[in-house]
Amino acid sequence: MPKINILYVITKLELGGAQKQLLSLLGSLDKERYNIFLFTAKDGLLINEALSIKGLILIKSKFLERPVSVLKDILAFFEIYNFIKRNRIKIVHTHSSKAGILGRFAAKAARASIIIHTVHGWSFHDYQLSAVNSFYIFLEKLCATFTDRIIVVSNSDKQKGLKNLIGSDEQYIIIRYGIDINEFKDSGRRNLIRPTLGLNEDDLVVGMIACFKPQKSPLDFIKIAYSIKKEIPSTKFIMVGDGLLRKKARVLIKKLDLEEQVILAGWRNDIALILSALDIFVLTSLWEGLPISVLEAIAAGVPVVATDTGGISEVIDSGKTGYLVASRDRQTMQNRIEELLRDTEKRNEFANLAQKRINSEEFLLSKMAKDTEEVYFNLWKGSQYA
Repeated sequence: MPKINILYVITKLELGGAQKQLLSLLGSLDKERYNIFLFTAKDGLLINEALSIKGLILIKSKFLERPVSVLKDILAFFEIYNFIKRNRIKIVHTHSSKAGILGRFAAKAARASIIIHTVHGWSFHDYQLSAVNSFYIFLEKLCATFTDRIIVVSNSDKQKGLKNLIGSDEQYIIIRYGIDINEFKDSGRRNLIRPTLGLNEDDLVVGMIACFKPQKSPLDFIKIAYSIKKEIPSTKFIMVGDGLLRKKARVLIKKLDLEEQVILAGWRNDIALILSALDIFVLTSLWEGLPISVLEAIAAGVPVVATDTGGISEVIDSGKTGYLVASRDRQTMQNRIEELLRDTEKRNEFANLAQKRINSEEFLLSKMAKDTEEVYFNLWKGSQYA
């Protein structure tokens, strides 16, 4: 059987869960069955990682970028459209919100045989203006009318889509993020990384790994750190990430006199090592799909305190395998973190029980790739007999 040409479209290869999972998928696909193309913005921290994937042809757009720009977005649409036509792309699989809209419209216009979209958390949420929220829902509903399958990483995203009348139940399929469990096993690395971060062997360390953007609410993390410092002064905090709120984060850290307690590590490619240095992992997000950082923290044996958003409750049973609190409830989150800082036995109990949840086949990289290829195969087989 001749190879099938597949085009993947994602807005930007920044260091995020959607991007990391897409590259993991591309590295796992059967290159004997597919010719694989990836269309994305011209820059991004994971560009070199994409270029290292054997058999992948990377197309860096001149116009695709995250901010909305009517002219550039129209030009990006035509870039994708022309590429699909010229290269006889049969399957278009889009990832991330903006690429999902532009890529699917282009695929429809170019008459691609199969159109698939993966939701990594919906583009609409409760923290938007009502008019903006309604507009994004309208676009998603429109695109769903010509999308063959909508892949979601959590049941929460499926239910949110259906509640907003985006597609039908039959269009949805849940494929969890896959991670390499072995990559995150400590194996004595804890005290190797700590000195490079300015941490002592006996420091209690609370960390967060997230982009510095409103969705992740990094300033809440800093305010919680300030409150914990007053109760448990020896605690250290590390923030891995970067983004548009970095300057505000620096200003707030200085204002609250936390420069000795809070470490801004920037983006890192050694996340498994960073996690091995932590005693507690925290996520202060306002909205989510299913954050891969939580799965990685669990795999690394680090107890999690996170906001109860998206599909996080599908992997953490609050009070048994971690703690979940309402978004923006800084006082409760502070209390939960302090409780775990003072109770080594509970930290270990939460970590061990949470690991059992994600050590199942459900979160394996191999299963993610296998299930995704099965979607391709079934749709392709159906299209040949249509």
